[in-house]
Amino acid sequence: MDLKRYQVRIVQWRDESIQLSIVRKTVFIHEQHVPEELEWDAFDAVSMHVLATGPDGEPIGTARLLPDGRIGRMAVLKPWRNSGIGSAMLHLLIDEAKNRGMTEVTLNAQTNAAGFYEKYGFQVSGGTFMEAGIPHVRMARSL
Repeated sequence: MDLKRYQVRIVQWRDESIQLSIVRKTVFIHEQHVPEELEWDAFDAVSMHVLATGPDGEPIGTARLLPDGRIGRMAVLKPWRNSGIGSAMLHLLIDEAKNRGMTEVTLNAQTNAAGFYEKYGFQVSGGTFMEAGIPHVRMARSL
């Protein structure tokens, strides 16, 4: 597998929900055992989504930016992790938030991923809390 050959682009839920859902089901529902009823919400339809695809056009990563500046549902399929996809998606989300005139972006990071977000200027605000049975911390970054 050529880990360098991937694309990251902005998409709409109505156009790419199947592709986006494949990644989220694999990572959150199957791998991390998030209950399916907690994974899907009304924010998908109103959010800006990022889709990463591999060399054959297969979905390999996803994330979303809610209208209020929250970043969420960031996931990369296991074989593609640590290959720059998460960084590329996060940069695209931050750039889009700036383009939309937002002054801050926030996210709820799984505690084991907080160090990743800190490399991009996010800072922990508050203590650890549980979300879908997984420890998280709230993080924020000024734009």
